[in-house]
Amino acid sequence: MGKKFDILNPELQSWLKQQRVFFVATAPLSSEGHVNCSPKGGDTFRVLDGHRVAYLDLTGSGIETVAHVQENGRIVLMFCAFAGPPKIVRLHGTGNTVYPTDAAFDKLLAHFHDHVAARAIIEVTVTRISDSCGFGVPLMSYVGERDLLDRWAEAKGSDGLREYRNDKNRQSIDGNKGYNMPNHSPDPRTASVTPAAGQLPRQP
Repeated sequence: MGKKFDILNPELQSWLKQQRVFFVATAPLSSEGHVNCSPKGGDTFRVLDGHRVAYLDLTGSGIETVAHVQENGRIVLMFCAFAGPPKIVRLHGTGNTVYPTDAAFDKLLAHFHDHVAARAIIEVTVTRISDSCGFGVPLMSYVGERDLLDRWAEAKGSDGLREYRNDKNRQSIDGNKGYNMPNHSPDPRTASVTPAAGQLPRQP
């Protein structure tokens, strides 16, 4: 039977850090809007304390999570054990989009390895922590991370990434406000990279 936890205790934190992929689900307030679920990987998740987590939001052609969090804050992160004992953990909470121009960004960024494709950080105040059996989750072996996104972002460069976000990330598929960094300022971490053309597969 599933359990609820009052805090992200050391055992849970250790288990979460071992997972190679997690899933993020959000939804707009409108009953006619589209629910979104996105897979995340690439060592982009961090536990900040017993009630806060964060992950790097990497550039993609979709902006659903950011749009929904900015509208209503509702978010859930789900982790599944694909190796070892079966287990699923869900972290429900309130999300906040932290942009590179926000005062809190650099402090949060210090928790992560650098990802040239990062466009924001999603910080989550966790309000409900629960687990379940995970008996139906298949066993799978981890092979490695894909490097396509980082290579694409490096080829784009600062100006190219800014133009791409301005073109692809301004609003959600339901028309809600999406990427909203003031003036779409270039990310200083990519300012020295030479812009070039590139293509990116959809990653909402």
